[in-house]
Amino acid sequence: MREYLLTLCITAAVTYLLTGPVRKFAIVAGAMPEIRARDVHREPTPRLGGIAMFFGLCAGLLVADHLTNLNEVFEKSNEPRALLSGAALIWLIGVLDDKFEIDALIKLGGQMIAAGVMVMQGLTILWLPIPGVGNVALTQWQGTLLTVALVVITINAVNFVDGLDGLAAGMVCIAAGAFFLYAYRIWYSYGIEAAAPGTLFAAILMGMCLGFLPHNMHPARIFMGDSGSMLIGLVLAAGAISITGQLDPDALALFTGSEKAAVHQTVPVYIPLLLPLTIIAVPAADLVLAIVRRTWRGQSPFAADRGHLHHRLLEIGHSHSRAVLIMYFWSALIAFGALAYSVNSASMWIVLGVVFLSAVGLVLLLLPRFTPRVPVWAQHFVPPRYRRRRGAAVEPETADAGVRECPAAEALEERAPVPAGAPGVNGATALGARSRFLDRG
Repeated sequence: MREYLLTLCITAAVTYLLTGPVRKFAIVAGAMPEIRARDVHREPTPRLGGIAMFFGLCAGLLVADHLTNLNEVFEKSNEPRALLSGAALIWLIGVLDDKFEIDALIKLGGQMIAAGVMVMQGLTILWLPIPGVGNVALTQWQGTLLTVALVVITINAVNFVDGLDGLAAGMVCIAAGAFFLYAYRIWYSYGIEAAAPGTLFAAILMGMCLGFLPHNMHPARIFMGDSGSMLIGLVLAAGAISITGQLDPDALALFTGSEKAAVHQTVPVYIPLLLPLTIIAVPAADLVLAIVRRTWRGQSPFAADRGHLHHRLLEIGHSHSRAVLIMYFWSALIAFGALAYSVNSASMWIVLGVVFLSAVGLVLLLLPRFTPRVPVWAQHFVPPRYRRRRGAAVEPETADAGVRECPAAEALEERAPVPAGAPGVNGATALGARSRFLDRG
């Protein structure tokens, strides 16, 4: 565990330290597109945050290769090299898109090629465990098609949800945390070495997201762009493929008594191959809804609009930060609920806990204008909007959720978007909460 934590910390540190210089480079390179109709920020913000995340990935793999226990992952498996090859390709495509905004079909082709590169180097699905049936071996073409489909779906699910400051990085970090705990349990408790690469991928993915989040939380100073969102989507998919496609349920049968029982043990991790994806259920649901919505309107599935889940949260009155936290909550509930089920699927308390937390989430979802006030002793640990004003009574709730006791709220609402390249623009997101979006493409 210590070596995994060290790898995570090194990855996070490298990503965090490089994000500042990358931001300056993005501004100089002109990777600051003008405000689009579907955007929720109001000042041009530099992209290319994926550059720092990619070098964080490289640093994590390099450190792991020189650690005593994790070095065996590189000696016994070619999966880390396959991941690095596919990540480098998808990262280059993302950088080009952040700068030049390439066509969506070209990006789709690049995603499929990146997945194919990983398949050629051994990171592929070899068999599929099915409850009640057992282990079903796949042909080479079946495994390749299923692997490519999973990679493309995961990449686009993460890319679609990347619409608010800190949203994609936080949700993927939560999913990677739950996935790490599950993979580590298989590797450490059962002693199955085939789970080690997936555990390593999850630890590195958490480090990439944690290192980037301080720069990307609202108001964001830099966006990860497609170079980052597609990269973390590919790493997340690679972890699921490594655990599901490479781990033989026969090995688990030694500890669970039978192959069918072993297949049951792997339910929370192989469901991501089928749909809905339990590990990234919220982004996957957003992806499916977006495709249905755009196809119903006669638009291309890749046409951008403002109908995503996070846009709808803003529409009903949630502030930017609260919308992100709600999405975090649902991601954690689904991911860690699946993790708890994998540990003890017979416990009724797990089901009752998930139901109770779901009810709490629904209450939070339906109370966009509720602003809690914390005790005096906790004032320094919460955002300013939740603090009490000294010497003045708390003002009544304003009609605009997310803007509390802010004299400049009206000025923020009336300020027009700033075009890219305008003097004085520092690249930070300056968004006062908007309660309604009138034009939805």
